[in-house]
Amino acid sequence: MDKPRQSWAGLWNISFGFFGIQIGFALQNSNMSRVFQTLGANIDELSALWVAAPLTGLLVQPIIGHLSDRTWNRLGRRRPYFLTGAIFAALALFLMPFAPGFAMPLIFSATMLWVLDASLNVSMEPFRAFVGDMLRTDQHSAGYAVQTAFIGAGAVVGSIFPFLLEHLGVANVAPGGGIPDTVRWSFWAGGAALLAAVLWTIATTREYSPEQLAAFGGAESIAAADTTAALATRSYATTLPWIVAGALVIGVVLHFALAKEVLLLGALLIFYGLLSAIAIALVKAGRSANMLASIVGDFSGMPPVMKRLALVQFFSWSALFIMWVNTTPVVTQYVFGSTDTASAAYNEGANWVNVLFTVYNGVAAVAALALLPALSRRIGPVMTHSLCLVAGALGYLGFFVLRDANALLVCEVGIGIAWASILAMPYAILASNLPQAKLGIYMGLFNIFIVVPQLLVATVMGTIMTLAFPGEPVWTMLFAAGSLLVAALAMQRVASVVPKAG
Repeated sequence: MDKPRQSWAGLWNISFGFFGIQIGFALQNSNMSRVFQTLGANIDELSALWVAAPLTGLLVQPIIGHLSDRTWNRLGRRRPYFLTGAIFAALALFLMPFAPGFAMPLIFSATMLWVLDASLNVSMEPFRAFVGDMLRTDQHSAGYAVQTAFIGAGAVVGSIFPFLLEHLGVANVAPGGGIPDTVRWSFWAGGAALLAAVLWTIATTREYSPEQLAAFGGAESIAAADTTAALATRSYATTLPWIVAGALVIGVVLHFALAKEVLLLGALLIFYGLLSAIAIALVKAGRSANMLASIVGDFSGMPPVMKRLALVQFFSWSALFIMWVNTTPVVTQYVFGSTDTASAAYNEGANWVNVLFTVYNGVAAVAALALLPALSRRIGPVMTHSLCLVAGALGYLGFFVLRDANALLVCEVGIGIAWASILAMPYAILASNLPQAKLGIYMGLFNIFIVVPQLLVATVMGTIMTLAFPGEPVWTMLFAAGSLLVAALAMQRVASVVPKAG
């Protein structure tokens, strides 16, 4: 038995909550570097201050995926997590503008970024699995395209808020160099919109019960065997490479006096190695029914298609995170000629970044529905994604060589096409080739390969820039372009392990 076919209204309702979630992400991505610089952070400190965001995603996504696969209550399977995340994300957006009034404003703003990103991840991860839960296989591409369109539309709204408010007469420069009213009111309005959009999806959808999903999945649900069983055959020696790698990272940091944030990377590698050893011990002792063993088992037993797409995601999201962290300092310094956060030129440049982000998100919303489905049908999802990633690489290269504000709008077209494909194509491929019973945990684990590159950029990029290009953030855009080109090449390895593309 197959799931009922969803109408366009059904596709709309399933993904409309993501419109609000992306408003929150857009406000975060396009304004947090501005907030940090306004509160006194210098360029080299930005990556370290941003480290909270990917770290929370790394911890939250697999846990929420595991839990949502096993949840069923009055709200359903995924919707309890939508609601919880939306409430806390809205609260963080409301409190963020009050940072200058606290004794340690940078610490407060970084803490609010942590709460915001963790909450958005709590809402976002189940939404990815929700599309797979609610749609039949032949609608996966359409479902993720609609979701991507809402992501683009939400990002447009979130990114353009400060620019529009300035043109409505709201002050864009705060007395004494505080957070401008354009940013303050954007955060407050965005929080309200986020919560309202998620409530819409909760109110207009009804999830399939576990019994219905089992009936729909048929043999596929049986095939989703407990991967923890494989842990019992593993040696503890398999955990040593993680621990050794982490120790080497820490040793290199201490020996060469590198940025202390990089120590976090080494600690995480050691931490995962130790968790793997604990999980193996639990399974060998007959205690396999626990979250740790389940997550470690599923991570080590990822399907081949997921492993190859993971490499693509790693390089794709490295480029994206470089853009989110560095676009504001690049544009304000090289195009608008100012690094003084209290100056009119700097704030004009920062608002132009919101316009640029609006353009690439608007392009993504259109490309998701008008370009990707037709291109995918013609040349296949693998080649479609590769070509879109190349378009994004050319866009980043433009930021490296161009110094005209309007010319950067053209660059954002290529970046927008890549962004649309990154948000749609890998998930459509996965949803059609993963067991339904473990869609939540696998989507959560897949997002590790979104989070880890962000964590690497947040910890390592600052060190690279300080040593090689101090005070010259424009070089980060060349790194971003190269990263997307590597992702495009890695995508070609996926074709041989995709029996169906959905």
